[in-house]
Amino acid sequence: MRLTRVTLAVAAGALAPVLLLATPSFAAAATPVTAVAVADSPYDEMDADDLRVAIARVLADPDSGKRVIREANALLDDGTVEEMRAWLETGYRLAQAEDDRVRLTTLLADPDSGKRVIAEVNQLLDNNDADEIRAWLETGYRLAQAEDDRVAITRILADPASSDALRAAASAALDDNTPEGLRYFLEVGRYEVDG
Repeated sequence: MRLTRVTLAVAAGALAPVLLLATPSFAAAATPVTAVAVADSPYDEMDADDLRVAIARVLADPDSGKRVIREANALLDDGTVEEMRAWLETGYRLAQAEDDRVRLTTLLADPDSGKRVIAEVNQLLDNNDADEIRAWLETGYRLAQAEDDRVAITRILADPASSDALRAAASAALDDNTPEGLRYFLEVGRYEVDG
């Protein structure tokens, strides 16, 4: 589970009663709340070894980009407990946001990126919302790429120069209709058929 999800889950758990009582249906019946407990960071109680383990988990994440890796390694080499804690609370999110933006610009520069991927990346860069970008990279990119792949495979079917075997393989990929199957056909399968 990603550390940001844990942080969001803790925050959501702490805010859920307050938000529930603030809704109009409960507001009239609810008694006034005098103080709201703010959730402490999950890193506040960790010692140096636990903080190093949390940073090592960040390094093990395949989505970690260059800035995240560079900063995490520097902290593991000679970071203080306070520096590690501060990075896990705020620095990691900032480093991840920068790495995510780099990944978006890499997608824009990729000649294989289709129209939907390019349109969505441009919109994300215009909005400049780190959470929205992270969510898109985790789920939206796969869906946008699948739509672009369907268009590319349909073009292969419509191409009069395509062989019957290639058309059959393209139709099978469209029938499968999974993002992974579509991508596999375009990257590997079509070359195996005509190879």
